[in-house]
Amino acid sequence: MEIHRINSGNVNCYIVADQGGAILIDTGRQQYREKILKQCRRFSVRLIVLTHGHLDHCQNAAYLADALSVPIAMHERDRNLIPDNTKQPLSSNTFLGRIVLSASLRSFEKDTLDVFEPTVLLRAGDSLKPYGVDAEVVELPGHTNGSIGLKLSDVLFVGDALMNMFYPTTAMLYTDESLMRQSAVQISGMGNMKIYFGHGGPVRNRNWV
Repeated sequence: MEIHRINSGNVNCYIVADQGGAILIDTGRQQYREKILKQCRRFSVRLIVLTHGHLDHCQNAAYLADALSVPIAMHERDRNLIPDNTKQPLSSNTFLGRIVLSASLRSFEKDTLDVFEPTVLLRAGDSLKPYGVDAEVVELPGHTNGSIGLKLSDVLFVGDALMNMFYPTTAMLYTDESLMRQSAVQISGMGNMKIYFGHGGPVRNRNWV
């Protein structure tokens, strides 16, 4: 298995490649679409997986799905965020979190998100083996209602269920703080995993709450 991190400004996209194929996790912002597409063409990408429906993670979903002729997968509970990211109000209780929240809300107002229809709806326990990668879907609600992660042996992609913008921590923004903390506890209970974030570099798993 190979993991390729594509740095797209302050957002990460990942290509996970195995012998049977590859998946793209999240799609970044519009100004990085050609960079991401170029990387995808190096592999046999068979599926786009969105960890959640915020536009910084899925602004290129429609474009890349069309260019690569692959389906888009996400959790059904985040479908209402496409194309309107304000459908699930966000909160924060930290100083840095409120700064990030303010920037996010401005982005939601001025940036556009092309409408797309996810054709693969993911739930906890679903396997991505049919797409060539031995990954299992983990539901991690709280940041958004339909936030998910992907577990591959000793690796966990968490989207924004955890964040490493300034330092590794729980999600700085959330639609439901209680669920966000429960998801963080769930991740802690997975043991010695390497955590790959939607924002920031990877770290080893730890007690997040």
